[in-house]
Amino acid sequence: MSVEKEYIIPFEGLKVGKHDFSFQISDAFFEELEYSLIEKGEVKATMVLEKKETMMIADIQLTGFVSSACDLCTEPLQIEVDIDHHLVFKFGEGESEDENLIMVDSSDFKINMGPIFYEVLTVSLPNKNVHEEGECNEDMLDLLDKYSGSDDDGDDDDDSDIDPRWKALKNLN
Repeated sequence: MSVEKEYIIPFEGLKVGKHDFSFQISDAFFEELEYSLIEKGEVKATMVLEKKETMMIADIQLTGFVSSACDLCTEPLQIEVDIDHHLVFKFGEGESEDENLIMVDSSDFKINMGPIFYEVLTVSLPNKNVHEEGECNEDMLDLLDKYSGSDDDGDDDDDSDIDPRWKALKNLN
């Protein structure tokens, strides 16, 4: 990632205490990622990094918007972002099972925040990205209806294809 340098924090020279960082995440950031769920975006990332003797605590705030494809009509969809995230970087060996704890090897002297920002943004996206009702591309929705094979003739009372055991269960109400 050529924009990767913008998101690197060299923590080795930082004194013990709190340090403020600010980053701008733009379209170039998302274009560098091969299989990104996010197509574009303008996000301001601010971070307070508290360095301690054996760990660093990061309070991250991401505000702005990202653009992703609508799950129904595949047109671009703008999603507002306002995320507060808390991370702990602990110096030591091994892997952490806690998603908010990142182990930092004692030989490392910098942290690349780019992948962390991307992960926080993608995890915060809604499960289903769809436009507000009436805002989807009607032509695409018509094509979906045409080729989806759904039968919307209103024949909900057609019991001829239902297994007789299920018919009996319908009458329990």
